[in-house]
Parts: sequence; C-alpha cells; structure tokens
Amino acid sequence: MISDSDRVIAVELINEARANGARLKPACDELNISERTYQRWTKKGNIKKDQRPLVKRPTPKNKLSKEERLEIIRTVNSPEFADLAPSQIVPKLASEGIYLASESTIYRILKEEKMNTHRGKAKAPVKKEPPTHIAKSPNQVWTWDITWLNAAIKGQYYKLYLIVDMFSRLIVGHEVWETEKSEYAEILIRKATLSQGIAGRPLILHSDNGSPM
Repeated sequence: MISDSDRVIAVELINEARANGARLKPACDELNISERTYQRWTKKGNIKKDQRPLVKRPTPKNKLSKEERLEIIRTVNSPEFADLAPSQIVPKLASEGIYLASESTIYRILKEEKMNTHRGKAKAPVKKEPPTHIAKSPNQVWTWDITWLNAAIKGQYYKLYLIVDMFSRLIVGHEVWETEKSEYAEILIRKATLSQGIAGRPLILHSDNGSPM
C-alpha cells in the first residue's frame, strides 16, 4: 500500500517522463507499478486517493464482544488461574464444561493488554551475563580448567589440571591425576601461588566455564 503523497510523486514522475518522450509502460516499470495501476490512479484526470483505508469491512462473526473479552481477562487474573498459562487454563476450564476462547486468542488478549508476562509460582528466569575480568599485570587473574587426556587403555582418561595466567598466558601450574577431586585442585593452586611468590595475596581464579573460584 502506497501513501497518497507517494502516489502523487509517482504520477508526476511518470508524466514528466512521458512529456520527455518516454512510453508509459517503461516509465511505470521504473517505479514498479503496472500501467493499469497508473490509469486507475489518474482516472477522470485527477489523482485518485487510496480508498482501501476508507472501506468499512464487516465485523467477523467470531469476534469477541467487549463483555466476552472482559470475562476472559477477569478469569485469567482470578486467584484460581493467575499462576497458570493459557495452555493450562483452557483444558482446566474445559474439564468444568466451560469454554471462553482458544489458547491463541487468550495469548493474543494478554499480549494486547500488556499482561503477557511470566505466569506461574516459579520466579521468572533471569539472564545472567558471564563474569568478565581484566588483568593489567601478571598474577592478577588466573584461569583454570580440567582437560581429559587419552590413556593407553580405550575408554580410560587422565585428568590434566591446568592454570594459566590471563595477562602473560604463562602456565603457572599443571598436574595430572586419574580422577577429578576438589582436593587435587586445592593442592595445585597452593603449589602455583607458592611458585609465583604470591601466597596470601589477593587473586582472582576464574574457571574456563565462566564461574569464578
């Protein structure tokens, strides 16, 4: 649908092109409209306004009345249904022999009323951004991870505990064990801090999965 002002500009451009010797069809093609469209717009010598927005269309037979809409809003906000989603409300009402509207209709009404928020007793999920750290010198932030290494026997693995300084990318500590235990990580961290001479100093130890230690 083109606005009335754009329609006037289009007709003026086509008329100008025709006045300079262009044929109607190529001029219309440049604006991506058909010859019949141009002829309809300029019928009786005037530029006809778009009548589509002015047409009164019949109300759909299945459109909800104002009272029905208010009844839906009142029902979904009642204590019995306030914690339920429309996909739960409709079946529950149906079991009681009551039909107000389809799930999609209820969802649409909730959206139009700006009530399409988290419904339920559980708290709405909160997106948490992974923590980020900036190291401006060595031994401010370390990052660590456990990597599985293939063993000689198929299906068995060794666990490589590795600590890397975020600033210098220096491996400040590493050891290999057969299992994963927090005690092993504690031993490795203690050895690394002693080898770097920073035992007892503040240090951020950041795991590779995004959580701080």
